[in-house]
Amino acid sequence: MKKPGKPGMTVYFDQYNPNSEKGTDVRRSLAELDYSPLPLVTGRSFAMAMLVSMGGLIFGYDTGQISGFLEMPDFLRRFGQDSGNGEYHFSNVRSGLIVALLSIGTLIGALAAAPLADGIGRRLSVCVWCLICGVGFIIQIAASTAWYQVMIGRLIAGLGVGALSLLVPMYQAETAPPWIRGALVCTYQLFITMGIFLAACFNYGTYIHQRNNSASWRIVVGIGFAFLIILGVGILFFPETPRYAYRKGRKDEAKETLCRVYGAPPHHYSIHTQMEEIEAKFLAESTIKGGFVSEVSSMFRAPRVAYRVALGMTLQMFQQLTGANYFFYYGTTIFQSVQISSFVTQVILNGINFGVTFIGLYLVEHYGRRKSLIAGSIWMVVFFLLFASVGHFSLDQTDPTNTPQAGIALICFASLFILGYATTWGPQVWALISELFPSRYRAKGMALSTASNWLWNFLIAFFSPFITGAIDFRYGYVFAACNVLGGLIVYFFLVEGQGRTLEEIDTMYLERVPPRKSAKWIPPSAEEMAKIRRQAGTDETVLAMDANNEDVEKRGTLSGETERGNEGVFANGKTENRNGSAAHAEDVIR
Repeated sequence: MKKPGKPGMTVYFDQYNPNSEKGTDVRRSLAELDYSPLPLVTGRSFAMAMLVSMGGLIFGYDTGQISGFLEMPDFLRRFGQDSGNGEYHFSNVRSGLIVALLSIGTLIGALAAAPLADGIGRRLSVCVWCLICGVGFIIQIAASTAWYQVMIGRLIAGLGVGALSLLVPMYQAETAPPWIRGALVCTYQLFITMGIFLAACFNYGTYIHQRNNSASWRIVVGIGFAFLIILGVGILFFPETPRYAYRKGRKDEAKETLCRVYGAPPHHYSIHTQMEEIEAKFLAESTIKGGFVSEVSSMFRAPRVAYRVALGMTLQMFQQLTGANYFFYYGTTIFQSVQISSFVTQVILNGINFGVTFIGLYLVEHYGRRKSLIAGSIWMVVFFLLFASVGHFSLDQTDPTNTPQAGIALICFASLFILGYATTWGPQVWALISELFPSRYRAKGMALSTASNWLWNFLIAFFSPFITGAIDFRYGYVFAACNVLGGLIVYFFLVEGQGRTLEEIDTMYLERVPPRKSAKWIPPSAEEMAKIRRQAGTDETVLAMDANNEDVEKRGTLSGETERGNEGVFANGKTENRNGSAAHAEDVIR
């Protein structure tokens, strides 16, 4: 299947070509299509990745800036409370509300975004939520002395941030070629960490140069408008997603968009199979879906789906309970009395968080989900125990400057903790959630899991000041215990999805494959998997085909959902090739 060309930058389709001697996974009825190689990344797909991922940068930027604000003298004077001796401070309630109301806004925004996106489209929805986020920024900048105005501004900005956190991955998934969809999700996560890092850098810069006036924090908030304008205006130069256009009856527009993003002619195999998938999903939605209540009810009655919903919500909960956001939200406060500037410390922590995310992208594909997450849990337990012990037993909490060595040790242990988090639980849980649910219930399952993440994000942000005030650095022992539980949950309940198609992962849960043995599980044939999933009622496309008396083999096996080649092994050791699609082309990228 390898042809002359630049290694790694071309996608080949020879294995699907009925006219090629290399054709092993063919559909004879498609012999007239074009099977010529396509570029791995086109200029338009690259531009889309960079622009749309700006939503992730906005998410990270808005999350990361508040840590520095809480320690800026002007912000303290305006919105803090007078201690009676000319100094100002934030009470636990006030700091908790200012920090945590963003998470409540994001939760509401994420839930409200989908109906609007279905009504006016993904592209215009992005513009609307950018405007709403901008309103939140304006309210914050206009605040003079009313702390609750800052809180309300963060709540409204959170509505936009939460909506964009849903719309950006949706736009990418509905538009991007299958062979780079995973990379685009990772790009989105990478931009989140970049946003947090930039917020720390800008906080440090304004603290140094504008320390005693409102520019120290207003400039940082105002810079966020640049990102909103880039995304909100830039998205207008891109087409609507092909799947949304198709649902609105604009089939020619949908096909033209695919051709431009893929860099393929209209009669290319990849375009045909993607249009086929869009048609199948549209047919499924119109054939088998009932009302919202009936769909939710059927989701919890379907075999092993409630189990996966609980697992998804639990994984997202423990991603927050790793304790990472404890550093991101309150890192400046934690290290404020260490001789190294607390703002420099935040730049260090967030720089590590951003830089090592690249390592995480390597680990998940080379060592698998289970091994990476369990190793990450062990790593984080060790360094949180060290962090908590040094902070409680060695640091002079009355005057930390008396124990500078302990303060430096805290920074080192926190940095090593972030290294473990950003390479495992940080990016990988989001990838796991996207592959955990069967296609029929994926949107609802992911929504519930994401809601769990935002809920625990809020709880940690709000209650951390109270807990640290009561038990100081021993709070780290709580997070260490949570990391132990998170690792155990992965070990006993999560199956290994590395190199598996989404159909195979669904089948593993339906067949109750023991998670500890899931890495060695041999998948049945495509026909057998389709039969298992049809009986369970978890795949909407297969059910729709049944309802319309269509043969699954005539369409290929769920063309747009597979992530690798589809060679299956029977119990007798014989190999069978299954029907494929453009998504399988990842197997022939050279």
